[in-house]
Amino acid sequence: MAREDAVRCLRCLLYAINLLFWLMSICVLGVAAWLRDYLNTVLTLTAHTRLEEAAVLTYSPAVHPVIIAVCCFLIIVAMVGYCGTLKCNLLLLSWYFGSLLVIFCVELASGVWTYDEPSVQRSDMISLKSRMPNFGLQRYQWLTHTWNTFQTEFKCCGVIYFTDWLEMTEMEWPPDSCCSYQYPGCARHAHYRDLSDLYQEGCGPKIYSFIRGTKQLHVLRFLGVSIGVAQILAMTLTLTLLWALYYDRKRTEPTPPEPPPGTDPGPLTITHPPQGEAPKSGNTRPAEAWSNTATTSNGHGHTQFEMETLS
Repeated sequence: MAREDAVRCLRCLLYAINLLFWLMSICVLGVAAWLRDYLNTVLTLTAHTRLEEAAVLTYSPAVHPVIIAVCCFLIIVAMVGYCGTLKCNLLLLSWYFGSLLVIFCVELASGVWTYDEPSVQRSDMISLKSRMPNFGLQRYQWLTHTWNTFQTEFKCCGVIYFTDWLEMTEMEWPPDSCCSYQYPGCARHAHYRDLSDLYQEGCGPKIYSFIRGTKQLHVLRFLGVSIGVAQILAMTLTLTLLWALYYDRKRTEPTPPEPPPGTDPGPLTITHPPQGEAPKSGNTRPAEAWSNTATTSNGHGHTQFEMETLS
């Protein structure tokens, strides 16, 4: 009874852990997709600078294709583990344990291989000004769109201050994406009447903070560590459940009945009465049957001998 309760408890714990695997994997995929979108914007603005290398070093472990593939595979493995736990199938549970072990090794190796502290300073933000003169040109529409998107999303203007647009370009006022309330011509209106309608903070510090790590990146790292701990716990519970199920099946296997002690069944022997001894009166029918059988066999023997002689 205690063993059945222990098996039931192990199964409930594995159900809960597999549910956590589904939830955490979906969260990792969602946060990684969000970070990848912003990372592409930052990489476009910081192309061919030290900031680009620092951003890649910081976010490559979080949005690496290997991590994305591992999370997708973990969802499938959790489904297999759920089915194996539900049906108490030793083969599915063994495959589930092996898959978790492989995923854990891949995650550990990927984390160690891609971990590196970025070396970036605030003075490196000045290199972003080299990307500003191409703003608005026909050949660099993609760069114009990236600047507008970044300034709108991060609520910043220029690199250090909004006056960077006036210094680095031939523009008389900043882009409309610098306005806190955007509408066509808002930057011109703010430049001549009220500068407080423009974002006062530059985009350089925003990019620096993004490279050093955002809250979403910290959440992603926490989820990664939580998944690793849950995998260790799931592998331990799976091994325990496998041992319990195997022991129960081995104990319930039918065993052949053994003879009672003290009895030694010998080989089966058939005894014939000695020749010349007349059978008893109570056994006349078996004797007659024996004689009829012998006569029949002798008759067949004579018939076979006569056929061989004639031939």
